[in-house]
Amino acid sequence: MTDITVTVNGRSRPLDGVPTHTTALDWLRDCGLPGSKEGCAEGECGACAMMIATPDDDGTTRWTPVNACLVPVYALDGQEIVTAEGLGGVENLHPVQQKLAEAGGSQCGYCTPGFACSMAAEYYRPERGTGCPAHDGEQQHGEGPDDDGLEAGPNGFDLHALSGNLCRCTGYRPIRDAAYSLGSPEQDDPLQQRLSQPAPSAVATEAEVAGSRFVRPPSLADALRLLRDEPDALIVAGSTDWGVEVNLRGRRAPFVIAIDQLEELRALTVTDDMVEIGAALPLSDVERRLDGRVPLLAKLFPQFASRLIRNRGTIGGNLGTGSPIGDTPPALLALDARLVLASADGEREVPLAEYFTGYRQTVRAKDELITAVRIPLPLSEYTAFHKISKRRFDDISSVALGFAFDITGGTVTSARIGLGGVAATPLRATATEEALIGKPWNITTVKAASAVLQSEGTPMSDHRASGDYRAHMLGSALLKFYSQTVIQSKEVSV
Repeated sequence: MTDITVTVNGRSRPLDGVPTHTTALDWLRDCGLPGSKEGCAEGECGACAMMIATPDDDGTTRWTPVNACLVPVYALDGQEIVTAEGLGGVENLHPVQQKLAEAGGSQCGYCTPGFACSMAAEYYRPERGTGCPAHDGEQQHGEGPDDDGLEAGPNGFDLHALSGNLCRCTGYRPIRDAAYSLGSPEQDDPLQQRLSQPAPSAVATEAEVAGSRFVRPPSLADALRLLRDEPDALIVAGSTDWGVEVNLRGRRAPFVIAIDQLEELRALTVTDDMVEIGAALPLSDVERRLDGRVPLLAKLFPQFASRLIRNRGTIGGNLGTGSPIGDTPPALLALDARLVLASADGEREVPLAEYFTGYRQTVRAKDELITAVRIPLPLSEYTAFHKISKRRFDDISSVALGFAFDITGGTVTSARIGLGGVAATPLRATATEEALIGKPWNITTVKAASAVLQSEGTPMSDHRASGDYRAHMLGSALLKFYSQTVIQSKEVSV
């Protein structure tokens, strides 16, 4: 095993003999850094949040908060992280810690270190600037999201930066007040100064402990060769799904191949005829780089789990699990996306509509990786993403729908509807699409097509929703989309 180290709060720490399934959270606590806490062990509470130094688009560094409970510690080989202890101590509180204390933003304190790390990452976010214009009354304190989906305070602090952090006793008002009272970092702030330097480069990693292996190959070609020779190896990118299996179900993998830092899988390219997104590019990076270029995805991202999850989770991982309730498939189906599947023998392109074959089954062979998602251009004019879940944010959907329509002269000329949560696989609502194309876009057509949409798929009952409820949600979704397009058309005409 080569030397494997992680820089924690400025100190290099070795991983000698650490079991390969160990999470960053467990390792940090074993190192005597108990600030990170285990609350849920599945990435929902944020008590374990830490900051990672990640590359920014201009070659500098960005502090990115993630759930330590989901990250395999070996995935941090050569990387640099900061925990709550690295922000400040009793005698030298960090500005975030100071404001939390002043606002009474902590009672039992269990969640506070995680809040501090997420808040600090937003404090240092380069785009935060000096804030947004003040409004009358409560709105100046960020009571509602702006046009970009942000919920920003007078200092530009996006409250959704804390969407993955849960507090069970303090109440969120004092925490929000602390966030909105933060100023700008001082120039001599060490964590601010660190941002002007490049982030640590990805390093090839190979560890074997007690017969289990963790490998980060140096290139995509090496990864594909490994997968050809070891087709049963577990492929891990963000580990937001596998980390839950490790923590809650005690799952172990004898051989893990990490692809999260392969540069070939982290590109985002826009050409005249398509948008290509690397399969291992974290969703937050996709969102930032697209900057609204694909409106349907811009509507999806704020509803996809939490910021902490999006900072690690990937489109390739969301599709690779083959889950029927993943959030990206309905949107990507509506966008008529295609997947690039690669093996050591070459690559092929597969329409996403033909990718899923059964419950958690796909056409991807064992020796293949999803390397990219391709979205054809031009995009449809009218799009929407509807997610029905018990909570507005940070929840698994009961039903999800993606819409992408073209309407010319009052007639539907193109219609694509992606569905999730209503069958063993995500699927296109082809019968409903056929009932719409060529018809006038009016309430009569929509009501007739809604009846068809209500019967698409095979909705079942489970702890999230009944089959009847899911069918009803399908029937009402098209009516909601119709009302949105009418409003959009009026705004354009004005």
